[in-house]
Amino acid sequence: MGGIIAFLVLVVIVLLILMSCVRIVPQAHAFVIERLGAYTTTWPVGLHLKLPIIERVAKNVNMKEQVVDFPPQPVITKDNVTMQIDTVIYFQITDPRLYCYGVENPIMAIENLTATTLRNVIGDLELDETLTSRETINTKMRASLDIATDPWGIKINRVELKNIIPPTAIRDAMEKQMKAERERREAILIAEGEKKSTILIAEGKKQSALLDAEAEKQAAILRAEAKKEATIREAEGQAEAILKVQQSNADGLRMIKEAGADDKVLQLKSLEAFAKAADGQATKIIIPSEIQGIAGLASSISEIAKTK
Repeated sequence: MGGIIAFLVLVVIVLLILMSCVRIVPQAHAFVIERLGAYTTTWPVGLHLKLPIIERVAKNVNMKEQVVDFPPQPVITKDNVTMQIDTVIYFQITDPRLYCYGVENPIMAIENLTATTLRNVIGDLELDETLTSRETINTKMRASLDIATDPWGIKINRVELKNIIPPTAIRDAMEKQMKAERERREAILIAEGEKKSTILIAEGKKQSALLDAEAEKQAAILRAEAKKEATIREAEGQAEAILKVQQSNADGLRMIKEAGADDKVLQLKSLEAFAKAADGQATKIIIPSEIQGIAGLASSISEIAKTK
């Protein structure tokens, strides 16, 4: 009975050892394998078997891109301004063997390397350049860190300056400067607004004056046209009146002619027509020679009538 129990225990131990030798490497991971304390191989993703007791998994390496946020580091600019800058590092392990055996504590090594590199880069820049050249600083730091971490099997994908914190006195001075700049821009905008308003008012007055002048011009043209039309109508009326008078005289002479009156009577009627035509308005009347004889005859008759 004791032998059977011992056999079962041995079988269980063997099964446990065999199960421990079967390892599955998940996606985006790699296992560093050591045999008797020496590096043997790196297992990629999949099912693997290791030798019991003499082989072991030295490290489970995460191959995904990782992010490390380092605390603020004191740095001094070229113009001797001390500020606090914290950085964010995006890195990825490219060689699990170098990552496992290249450096004792890779994250701490990257942190210290980042701090020294940041001091070197910021030390060549003044305060204003530091505040306005984040992209340049990021590029320089990424290049330097990537070269330094290559022997550790680490690739630096991106470096970002998260916060740049100047001293309190510098921040106060910057705020005052920004406030003065905003006030200056506000004053410029107000002045430009007043200038545009003045220009618009002047243009409005000019346009109004032009419209008034145009209206006055049109009114004068209409008055002149009305006066011209009245003069034409008056002249046409006078001409029509004269035409009717002459037509009436002509009709009277024709009636006398048709009644059988002789030439002397006709000449006398013509003389009366000339007298009416003069009507006291003319200073000189030209009488045809045919009528002058009858005019003298009429004068003689008038004198004889007076003597009687």
